[in-house]
Amino acid sequence: MNSSINLHEYIGEKKDKMVNSIPNLSDIKRAHQRISKYIIHTPIITSNSINEMTGAEIFFKCENFQKVGAFKMRGAINAILSHRPEERVNGFATHSSGNHAQAVALASKIANSKAYIVMPNNAPEVKKNAVKEYGAEIIFCEPNEKSRQETCDRVIADTGAIFIPPFNDYKVIAGQATAAKELIEDTPDLDVVMTPVGGGGLSAGTALIVKYIMPNTEVILAEPKNADDAYRSFKSGQLKTVKNPNTIADGLKVSLGEKNFGIIKEHVKDILLVSEDEIINAMRIIWERMKIIIEPSCAVPLAAVIKNKKRFNGKRIGIIITGGNVDLGNLPF
Repeated sequence: MNSSINLHEYIGEKKDKMVNSIPNLSDIKRAHQRISKYIIHTPIITSNSINEMTGAEIFFKCENFQKVGAFKMRGAINAILSHRPEERVNGFATHSSGNHAQAVALASKIANSKAYIVMPNNAPEVKKNAVKEYGAEIIFCEPNEKSRQETCDRVIADTGAIFIPPFNDYKVIAGQATAAKELIEDTPDLDVVMTPVGGGGLSAGTALIVKYIMPNTEVILAEPKNADDAYRSFKSGQLKTVKNPNTIADGLKVSLGEKNFGIIKEHVKDILLVSEDEIINAMRIIWERMKIIIEPSCAVPLAAVIKNKKRFNGKRIGIIITGGNVDLGNLPF
């Protein structure tokens, strides 16, 4: 056993590896303990003008201030550190053009391991450079899901690296749940907790921890109308997919994961849809009123609150701001 890991951590890791099931409260607490010294306990910010505008009291959990600029660091570092040092020798691999790529790259560096990141050849230069700065090796592929998966499978076969999924994984879900855990511990008596929904890692993790700690609090998700697979899945009870959605919320273009959907359909109250104009308006409001940089995906929950003011009037609402990695030269306003 590595001398840098104490007995409590080692037993926790062994227990994690024996159970590949929906994380319970102990799993999430253990994940939070495991990752706490490698992440930022991000602040919660309020805005009087936004409260007046919506008729609600909103508490924004600012994961745009997280390492790599997004909540994705939580799930990636938890999944990677769940593997014992001797299991990390061949490194870790994933396919992503966004925040998950950077998170796996940095988490692998922290774990003293190698990262292999498959990225589409048209990924923004700023994202390529960020992944390189964390010491990862980038392998380029064609910009489609088939090429991403095939290239990543080949990398894993060649290197023996362990695949870290972006969302459809219980260790990733447990790590993402720690953002909402901090939110509800720091801001008690919330009526509603909201996140945007894409692949569903954050949404599923949020739904679980709210159920465990504040079961009377509603979890409501928000999604672009142009990428509404989670909404259709939730309403039909059957997992649906989305293909090449046209939305400014680039972090929400992926289809909902199977493991994530299983949790969401059991523990989420509702999923609300918003238009592209409503997303852009909400994004601008946060930039102007709160003076912080957020990605378009982050604005989706606030857009849903503004669109459904009567439903949320007088409510105490926690919203997770998911990230702040945005191309400042290509803003929609």
